[in-house]
Amino acid sequence: MLAAVGTTWALFLGIGLMMLGNGLQGSLLGVRASLEGFTTVATGLVMTGYYAGFLVGSVMGPRMVRRVGHIRAFAALASMASTAVLLHTIFLDAPTWMAMRLVTGFCYAGLYVVAESWLNHQATNETRGQLLSIYMVVTYCGVGGGQFLLNLADPGGFQLFILVSVLVSLAVVPMLLSVHPQPSIEAPQPISLVALYRISPLGVVSAFGTGMANSGLFGMGAVYATTAGFPVSGIALFMASATFGGVALQWPIGRLSDRFDRRLVLTCVTLAAALAAYIAVSVTGPLAGALPAWSIFVVAALFGGLSLPMYSLGIAHTNDFLEPEQMVAASGGLLLVGGLGAIVGPLGVAGVMQAIGPTGFFWAMGTVHALIGAFAIYRMMARRARPLAAQGAFVAYPRTSPMAATLGPEAEAEAAPAPEGARPAQPAAE
Repeated sequence: MLAAVGTTWALFLGIGLMMLGNGLQGSLLGVRASLEGFTTVATGLVMTGYYAGFLVGSVMGPRMVRRVGHIRAFAALASMASTAVLLHTIFLDAPTWMAMRLVTGFCYAGLYVVAESWLNHQATNETRGQLLSIYMVVTYCGVGGGQFLLNLADPGGFQLFILVSVLVSLAVVPMLLSVHPQPSIEAPQPISLVALYRISPLGVVSAFGTGMANSGLFGMGAVYATTAGFPVSGIALFMASATFGGVALQWPIGRLSDRFDRRLVLTCVTLAAALAAYIAVSVTGPLAGALPAWSIFVVAALFGGLSLPMYSLGIAHTNDFLEPEQMVAASGGLLLVGGLGAIVGPLGVAGVMQAIGPTGFFWAMGTVHALIGAFAIYRMMARRARPLAAQGAFVAYPRTSPMAATLGPEAEAEAAPAPEGARPAQPAAE
């Protein structure tokens, strides 16, 4: 394991710098949009641009890398992402910002493809799981740490935009100067959404809803905190609390899902996330004067801790109905489903906030998770639970690119030759 980390430290350093810049940029734009007088819906459209570009980049990124090579693709995408950040300070209007967010999302999707293909090339069957875990921690901690960079300068100026550009540019240095062989890139071909839904309706609905909730959190969280009157330090702490909550509860929730009926765990977690969101409405509303100011940060950490692991929980649930060699393709399909939900999330949250005010942020987030829970209860009534012995192990996945699926232990099974005389595996419907 130490040897594996020794050969991949430059990748993790570059990824960490990328995530610092990405975490800072998302919140900075939310704050700055409010300062510039953008309507809440206009800001939602701007934030939606990132996830639309990200979805396109997830599909086109592997093809582009195969065509021009990893190093050229990474350098070009990082340069474009760095430039797009700076253009926000020149053109202070929502349509241009949305276009720049489209570019940024596309670039980041491609950057993840390159980084994850390099990481997958360095992984062995013995180190794959550990490297994926480190990758998850680096990703979340980078996004969470980037929030605190908001405190370094006035969001109304240009300095923080320059800082984001510098971080993205610096991310290229350790990755391109380290010696890495050119890996082959074989992104999984996702199965059709219809086939995926037939295999696991709850997995698909959970992926779509979780995509909405997670993009709503990261796209509109800073906007909510700004309109609710938080200072810059409070905005940073609010977003960081939700992110680090996801880090803290990812593995405990995963372990619970390994020991108990995974559908039941998924149902309880999503309903608990809905409850946490509704509690946040009370904390910032009727109970605001009776509770200490820090209580909202505790609730934000709880909500993030329950909401962010739902993506991996949905993948694990879907994998319970698949043969090992089908899991990588299914994970890629769920990523696309989640990407479609992510496009809807910021705009939907923005619409509710526009209608009823800042508390609409948590009302929208809670409602999404409540609907996932209602569908999960319906599926539990429609289908008997599978025996615990039929459940696979929980694996935490980042919501980055289709290449992330090739880092999981399922990729080993896909590559392993089938036993002689074995029949082709058929998916088990949920």
